[in-house]
Amino acid sequence: MPHRRFLSALFLIAACAIPTWAIGQFGTANKAPVSAVVTTDQVRAELLAWAPDGVEPGKQVWVGLQLAHVPEWHTYWKNSGDSGLPTVLEWTLPAGVSAGDIAWPTPKKIPIGTLANYGYENTVVLPVPLTVSPAFGASQLTVKLKAAWLICKKECIPQEGEFALQIPVKSSTASSSGEFAATFAASPKPMAGSGSQIEVGAKSIQVALRGLPAGFQGKTLEFYPETGSVIEPAAPWQQAWQGAVWTAQVPLSAQRSESPRMMPLVLAFEKQAVRIETPVKGEWPAVAAAAVVPPALEAALKANAALGAAPTGSSTVPLGLLAALLGALLGGLILNLMPCVFPVLAIKVMSFTQEKSQAARLAGGLAYSAGVVLSFLALGALLLGLRSAGEQLGWGFHLQSPAVVAGLAVLFTLIGLNLAGLFEFGNFLPSRVASLQAKNPTVNSFLTGVLATAIASPCTAPFMGASLGFALGLPAWQALSIFAAIGIGMALPYLAASAVPAVARVLPRPGAWMVTFRQLMAFPMFATVAWLVWVLGQQSGIDGAGALLALLVLMALVLWSLTLQGRTRRIVATISIALGAIGVWAIGQNIIKPLDASELVAAPTERWQAWEPGRVEQLTAQGQSVFVDFTAAWCVTCQYNKKTTLADSAVLADIDAKKVVLLRADWTRRDPAVTAALSQLGRSGVPVYVIYKPGSAPRVLSEILSVDDVRAELARL
Repeated sequence: MPHRRFLSALFLIAACAIPTWAIGQFGTANKAPVSAVVTTDQVRAELLAWAPDGVEPGKQVWVGLQLAHVPEWHTYWKNSGDSGLPTVLEWTLPAGVSAGDIAWPTPKKIPIGTLANYGYENTVVLPVPLTVSPAFGASQLTVKLKAAWLICKKECIPQEGEFALQIPVKSSTASSSGEFAATFAASPKPMAGSGSQIEVGAKSIQVALRGLPAGFQGKTLEFYPETGSVIEPAAPWQQAWQGAVWTAQVPLSAQRSESPRMMPLVLAFEKQAVRIETPVKGEWPAVAAAAVVPPALEAALKANAALGAAPTGSSTVPLGLLAALLGALLGGLILNLMPCVFPVLAIKVMSFTQEKSQAARLAGGLAYSAGVVLSFLALGALLLGLRSAGEQLGWGFHLQSPAVVAGLAVLFTLIGLNLAGLFEFGNFLPSRVASLQAKNPTVNSFLTGVLATAIASPCTAPFMGASLGFALGLPAWQALSIFAAIGIGMALPYLAASAVPAVARVLPRPGAWMVTFRQLMAFPMFATVAWLVWVLGQQSGIDGAGALLALLVLMALVLWSLTLQGRTRRIVATISIALGAIGVWAIGQNIIKPLDASELVAAPTERWQAWEPGRVEQLTAQGQSVFVDFTAAWCVTCQYNKKTTLADSAVLADIDAKKVVLLRADWTRRDPAVTAALSQLGRSGVPVYVIYKPGSAPRVLSEILSVDDVRAELARL
């Protein structure tokens, strides 16, 4: 039967779907080719080496990442200040060679509104010493580096690159000596600082440093603590000279999270800098829970970390594990109505009309349900495992990769063309594979459940946000139970139809209508492809979307040519396959090449501004209320809310009347800063809508916005 060939062919697609999720985010889509240089629109990064005496045990060998910033852009020091992230270097070295820590050059203070960061502009080299042991005996030293940096101007862009460099062992490598010499000259020199100390007070620290260089005497110095989350970088502070002793009174941070007994400090004047390991005297003030995060955010966490999708304006009710399970179950049920899932479910339900045995129907229903539930458990375990390993990921992370979005578009196009009757998978498969469904109907049902889970991924139900955010903060077994509840909810309709004979009896009898129905189900698949092409356009621009459409047309041409008969088939198929291969080679990179983040930032004249770390705190400190829309192009609910409630004239009039600043945090592509902000709010996916009022706890609104609820919340400002 045609639908049996269709389902048997989907086994192979389903077997590839979840591995694609796992590798898509971490594939080569967003990475530059491995070389000594990686260039973006904001920075040119180059791996340098300096081995003046060759590579031998006991000889000095330095490697370093040089970052040449475009004007007005900057990266960060080891203590980034109020916001930002330091550059991270991960080395791959041969046996017998080990890398030390970054010898951080002296930073500069970079004011950002009411905040201040520590970082680098123009060109900087981050040098790292290599230790060569006698065990190293290769003819050349191969150095590989994976680097990640956050580069910022008004917006912040996380970037990364992979580098490789060959260093000859017996000849000197002195071509980069000038860059390293300039870096070492600008780096802080270590000082003993005998007699120096820091004394802790209730709201500030008293710094007294002795033995500073003569060139520092009587000068106003720059002060950089290497330990973060201790002082207020942007707060005004006092410094003075008492003879040869430099003193300073520096305010403690209201969000202090560190209580060190030894504080390394860097002091600088013009091009001279020193580093002093300074002991701390006295007891640090207790760190209250509200001091770990901003007080308003702490209140929001208590109120919202375990919220369900409660209507805006109503009293909030703690979610709890049972409520989270119920929300996940409801979200899974809704997934069955999504246009990318319903056709597969409908085709599978049609198979009931071919089964006369209740036992066979029940076995198929249980196998399908097992495939769905186990797939959700596998995806949940993958997400939890990656987060525990330090990856900042949330629900929908695989759709932040253009390669995965393009792969799903190809998958849905194949299914749509098959449903429309252009080709049959069974005609292209070996007879042994094509007969798999007939011999193993239970395995067929299980793999159909895996496929249904795979293609449900872009259609996240709006009720799942709070439950998944709650899940990621629970112990592993409780978190996985929520993922299992989503799978159970999605499998329930089919399981009920297979277990209850009355449901099977009301299904229409087999007939010509099945062919028409199957062809009709192709159109929801094509509609999903259109949506995915639009999502890719948000990630890779119009060139990427156009390239994907061209490849889909070539793929359809290849499939059509394979359905021809006789000699014509061989000629046309050869030509079409060659065209398809050339197309993949010629335009494939345009599909996975992401847009620069600066191209996604709203123009200053537009109503919505781009969200960035620290922006909300800056605005609320100025007495302004803020509405933040955490969104993504691949989020269907986000786009619906954006075109309806958030575009409603009455809502916009209230926003203007209350002078609310609108910020949009775009999560279409992977952004660790947005992921961290969502995690702080107790969420793991989008949409999330938050209203910040100065002096009050942030208010997290429902994922499904209504005009009345938003207006009621605005009226409280």
